[in-house]
Amino acid sequence: MDYTRAPFIFRARKVGRYARLYGPRRTLAKVRGQYHMRAKGPARGRRLSPGRSDAHVGLIGCGNFAFSHIAYFLERNVGAVIRGAMDIEGARAESIARRYGAHFATDDARRVIEDPAIDLVYVASNHASHAEYAIQALAAGKKVHIEKPHVVDDEQLTRLCAAMQQSGGSVRLGFNRPESGLGLEVQRLLEGQPGAVMLNWFVAGHAIAPDHWYYRPEEGGRILGNLCHWTDFSLRMIDPAARYPITVNPTRADKADSDIAVSYVFGDGSIAAITFSAKGHAFEGVREHLELHRGDLLLSLEDFKELRAHVRESRRRVRLRYRDHGQEAAILRSYAMSGRTGDKERGADVAYVWDTAQLFLRTREALESEEPRTVQPFSAELERRPASTG
Repeated sequence: MDYTRAPFIFRARKVGRYARLYGPRRTLAKVRGQYHMRAKGPARGRRLSPGRSDAHVGLIGCGNFAFSHIAYFLERNVGAVIRGAMDIEGARAESIARRYGAHFATDDARRVIEDPAIDLVYVASNHASHAEYAIQALAAGKKVHIEKPHVVDDEQLTRLCAAMQQSGGSVRLGFNRPESGLGLEVQRLLEGQPGAVMLNWFVAGHAIAPDHWYYRPEEGGRILGNLCHWTDFSLRMIDPAARYPITVNPTRADKADSDIAVSYVFGDGSIAAITFSAKGHAFEGVREHLELHRGDLLLSLEDFKELRAHVRESRRRVRLRYRDHGQEAAILRSYAMSGRTGDKERGADVAYVWDTAQLFLRTREALESEEPRTVQPFSAELERRPASTG
């Protein structure tokens, strides 16, 4: 929805509500991002300011998320480090370049990927192009942050994992919720309890128009565009040694990627259920609620703002001033791959990149076919491949 064209009273209430949910600075960035999205067409070719001499980050895809999250959090924490901004709508690349002090804007990804001064690339373009740009950047020796979903089909996944194995670059994925403060606390509390896990997500997203680009066949739909957040987090909450095989059980009516439910049975008997509803406008953004039980732990997480945990007679409640979905932490951990912060961030391993994608790809298949699917780990894929004769 283009909120800049909504009635004034709606926009005013939306801004006021977001200021209470996210704070005034992030709300201002979100508002600017809405107006930024109205920039269309080629870049106007006006001269840009030189920018910082040590700017070294490339940005491929200059939509709302890139403007109000990636560029915003980089500038807020490490300064004007974006050297080049690229978007097929050149005007959007120029809009970000001007707002965040980049050296150049372009509609040609090669200019970013082949720039020797750029060592880290954030890929936030349309979904079908994520893996393609990442593979090119890896071949050029860059470190790469890939926004979700990192692939839209099995062929892309195979090629991306091969590129990771052949390249000296590193990859991190934009699954941010597990890196939020409350997401980390959920995982810490889980580790203190034995046995299988029972978890249940209820997610209320936005209804989107039938002609929205998410629904283009090549883009992967809302399972890959939205639900992958919760398939990934659910996977991370199950002990790696006990995950497989995973059985995916779909429940749907007339649509395969909205107003659906899906459950997962893991190798150790853990069960996860995700319900995704998109029947109307969610005024406060995506609403999500988690209920979890493991051992003596009963846990409830509301919109990544409030967590309640009970372990026998003890109780723990954490309530944040503002929602934190972990975008800032995820973006900055990816920036640490550049080695310029003093932190050592090596990026994700190939097995994780494969496993989390297999889960959302098989989930889409299950919902489209209305039949269960089974997911096996990356180790099973290695066993299936023919032995090298080199």
